[in-house]
Amino acid sequence: MHFGIVGSGIVGLTTALELQNNFPNAKVTILADRFNEDTTSYMAAGIFRPSTSFMGPTQEITQQWINDAFHYWDDIRRSNKASLAGVCQLSGYIFSSTSPSIVRNHFIEKLLPIYRKATEEELKLCQGNWKYGSFFTTCVTESRLFLPYGTQKFKEAGGVVLFHHVDSLKTLPEKYDVVVNCTGMGAKELCGDQQLVPIRGQMLKVRAPWIKTAFYGDYDTYIVPGFDTVTLGGCRQYDSYNLDVCKYDSMAIKERCYNMLPSLKKAEVVRELVGLRPHRSVVRVEKEIMQRSVDGSPIKIVHNYGHGGYGVTTAPGTAKYAVKLVREMLVGNSKL
Repeated sequence: MHFGIVGSGIVGLTTALELQNNFPNAKVTILADRFNEDTTSYMAAGIFRPSTSFMGPTQEITQQWINDAFHYWDDIRRSNKASLAGVCQLSGYIFSSTSPSIVRNHFIEKLLPIYRKATEEELKLCQGNWKYGSFFTTCVTESRLFLPYGTQKFKEAGGVVLFHHVDSLKTLPEKYDVVVNCTGMGAKELCGDQQLVPIRGQMLKVRAPWIKTAFYGDYDTYIVPGFDTVTLGGCRQYDSYNLDVCKYDSMAIKERCYNMLPSLKKAEVVRELVGLRPHRSVVRVEKEIMQRSVDGSPIKIVHNYGHGGYGVTTAPGTAKYAVKLVREMLVGNSKL
């Protein structure tokens, strides 16, 4: 059997690896025109903390995705490959001066090893008038390390990576038993999906090795330490396609983060990054059958896109679900 994966970000890569786990004798090919540092995944802070508004087709399926994803990252964290894969444990605080609901998260409060109310002393850790807070321990995945690690693992298991720009799922260069569409924002044109909207994000990577804990504040303020740098953010600009660094966004991010942790003022800014989160109110992981343009023969497709700002967080969970759908599409196929 031969499977095609379109897209090589964190969603495409985890789906390709999951296919190899489930179908060890199959050929799996990734087709993409952007890899590693050219993907949106590359710049993500990568902390496992899904939004309470993240949604799959049902509440039950969404929770399963999140559970499966956490156990995937946590298993890597516990393994001897953790540092190569860029996965480690991280604790952090969520603070708010406006509402107690902001610091709660029904998806992960029972899933993470620790998720508790912050003490009065902890509310004073950061500057600001913080009234509500939670402390939690989770995983962080640095895509800068995981993408090349995962790609190498994929190739060592016989996977093929092709540099190929896909204009249409109906005109792919080869016939595949099933195609999995993991194109993120690219699916807007590829599938004509008007429900897919970019949410622009900007962040700074700074050198601040003394920061060992993550902090979240109001107005999309976050400070997330990684392996080499600390990510400062952020912003969420709905339906914005602007990929240029905006100096005003940088100023606002610095002001909010410096106000929380004044020691960051002395941190060297390593780089500033902009990405477009592929947001869909319901993440699309579903089956579809199309017809090839050449001969009208059926193409079995499983879509897996629309994760918004939670691709790294949830990719392994939606990958597992997508591969379950692949198996369903193959039922009755004589090649099985």
